[in-house]
Amino acid sequence: MARRDAEIAGVMEEFRSRIREIAEMQQQRVKLTATASTRDRQISVTVNANGVIIQTKFGSGIGEYSYEDIAKSITRLAQQAAEDVFDQSKQVMAPLAEERARLPKLSDVIPGMPDFQSEIPTEPPVSVAPPGDAEREDAQLVFTDVETLEDKPETGKGVTDSVW
Repeated sequence: MARRDAEIAGVMEEFRSRIREIAEMQQQRVKLTATASTRDRQISVTVNANGVIIQTKFGSGIGEYSYEDIAKSITRLAQQAAEDVFDQSKQVMAPLAEERARLPKLSDVIPGMPDFQSEIPTEPPVSVAPPGDAEREDAQLVFTDVETLEDKPETGKGVTDSVW
């Protein structure tokens, strides 16, 4: 019994150690930022670890840019900075991903068990095209579980009714 208790204690300590390592990686990741700037350094955009803009700076020569150029530059710079910070995040979390890749699949442990990992769909790339762009016309959302006003004509209430 004492041997089994020692084994369980060892497993629990290993588990706690791994959890601490994961928490440390997460703490490192949430502190990440990335900045992208125009070549002339007149516009710079900084994003946090989630790719959210947290700072935008303009140089003294920003007046030479048109509003359209400023808008396009901020969008492009935010996308570049987000890509950079996501790459940094992958590097911080790489040890965890490598360890996970080394773990046996359920189908390796249980004979005859199908490999469910191959059944998980991969997410398509997220578009960075602006709203109304032709690239976005192909990606239409279809909601199949939403009741419309026509579905419930007897109540006269729908998602736009003031009871919401």
